[in-house]
Amino acid sequence: MAHFSLLVIVVITTALAFDFTNGFHDTANAMATSIATGALRPTVAVLISGVLNLAGAFLSTKVATTISSGIVNDRLATPSIIFAGLVGAILWNLATWLLGLPSSSSHALFGGLIGAVWVGAGINGVHFDQVVSKILLPAASSPIIAGIAAMIATYLAYRITRQAQERPVTRGFRHGQTISASLVSLAHGTNDAQKTMGVITLTLISTRALAPGSAPPYWVIACAGLAIGLGTYAGGWRIIRTMGNRLTDIAPPQGFAAETSSTAVILSSANLGFALSTTHVVAGSVLGTGLGHHLAHVRWSVAAQMALAWLLTLPAAATIGAVSATVAVHGGTLGVVVIGLIALAMAVTAYTISRRQPVTANNVNDIPPPQERHAALGTTTT
Repeated sequence: MAHFSLLVIVVITTALAFDFTNGFHDTANAMATSIATGALRPTVAVLISGVLNLAGAFLSTKVATTISSGIVNDRLATPSIIFAGLVGAILWNLATWLLGLPSSSSHALFGGLIGAVWVGAGINGVHFDQVVSKILLPAASSPIIAGIAAMIATYLAYRITRQAQERPVTRGFRHGQTISASLVSLAHGTNDAQKTMGVITLTLISTRALAPGSAPPYWVIACAGLAIGLGTYAGGWRIIRTMGNRLTDIAPPQGFAAETSSTAVILSSANLGFALSTTHVVAGSVLGTGLGHHLAHVRWSVAAQMALAWLLTLPAAATIGAVSATVAVHGGTLGVVVIGLIALAMAVTAYTISRRQPVTANNVNDIPPPQERHAALGTTTT
């Protein structure tokens, strides 16, 4: 990497920083249900998930190729523009993490890049046909497919075991969750780590360090896998609490059904090169388990908050990316420095606010009353 320019090194570092936020933002995807049901202790869960995220990064590069060569024009996307897109994704990830909302890190990345490239390189810099076919359509269909699969699996699990004693059934499904949650972590590493690989590869292609259409080099795969693994181990406890306890009441049979359904959808999508959101898939599965057991167990107000976050992610990240690109492109090196400092200041602010009412491995399964949640964010209820 010694021959890379300083700007390229900054972009690669920023991409790995996004990968880290992707890891702690999406830990809930794999481990929230296992933690909520008591199948795994929180600290053990995030350790297993981190290791398997790293391992999953080496299984495929099809999604990475979609990112580096399919969504934006690699001849028009400069390092400054890519940096601006990454900033948009990171800031949106931090905002939704602070609120404890499981939004999509993947869509934050896509939105940030699309907004930055559109403003920095023009509308021809974005391949909108690929955006529709490989991002928007999977985004709409994957949670529905996963939810239906989880609903059916949950119904069958309770139907098959209805005559059995509750204690051995619970124990058996908890053991099963150890395997199913691990598979979700492996699938998440396969799917999500590739997105950072794709961004770094896009940067290298844009600077002619790699030929157009190149696959990610081995060192890019290793760095992306390590970054997302470390982020996963850090534990996104706020989002784990929402996914595991606030959306629906999760019992071991439901947790096993949700994790198995999610794994099937995520791995199938990764094999086809679709850059879907693992957050959408897992949330759809968790919601499906509530519908498959008892409709009343679903907390629709929380589901509505999540749906709103999903709808806002692409346009919000795109807007931040577009503003950042305006400053970075027209301001040159100084513009990049300004955007970087602003992003760092906002990250420190988000972390400081989160410390007012910390969520950790020790209290992740405790659900505070609404007034405490609002106090932690400095807001009031009406």
